[in-house]
Amino acid sequence: MPLKLNYQLMKPAELTATLDHMAEEILKANDGRPLVLLGIQRRGVPMARRMAMRMAEKTQTKPQIGTLDINLYRDDLTRVAFQPVVRRTDIPPNIDDRDVVLVDDVLYTGRTIRAALDALCDFGRMRTIQLAVLIDRGHRELPIEANFIGKKITTKDNEVVEVKLTEIDGEDAIYVMEKT
Repeated sequence: MPLKLNYQLMKPAELTATLDHMAEEILKANDGRPLVLLGIQRRGVPMARRMAMRMAEKTQTKPQIGTLDINLYRDDLTRVAFQPVVRRTDIPPNIDDRDVVLVDDVLYTGRTIRAALDALCDFGRMRTIQLAVLIDRGHRELPIEANFIGKKITTKDNEVVEVKLTEIDGEDAIYVMEKT
């Protein structure tokens, strides 16, 4: 389905500042407790890494970082692709009784996060599981809310939020696109 650019929501400097602010909010809310940041594949991974670097600058202690692939836990797996692309999951050892922050780029229906929770619970029993998202665009189908939100926007059903990160896409930007 072709997409047409509606507008640019964030430029590089604003995206970086938003991730830095989210990192500081997470530190403050967790009051110095050791954290595990888990980036949901794909764009949640570089976001988690960037926030961990910011946290390390602030506290001189870098949180543990991991990656979580949720594709096999999706409830729409057969609708998304004939052959799912399974990426690497790399969870730090012994996350039992730890404070875990799931990191993702866009919160929309809540189905990705539901799948992430299912996947994560296969690895242990965390003390807390928190959610940090760069963009919350509404339209929830499941009762899922983020603890940390970079920016909350209102979108139409025919719009798509595209987060671009240098590590994956060669640029930092967020665009709102329209399905045509």
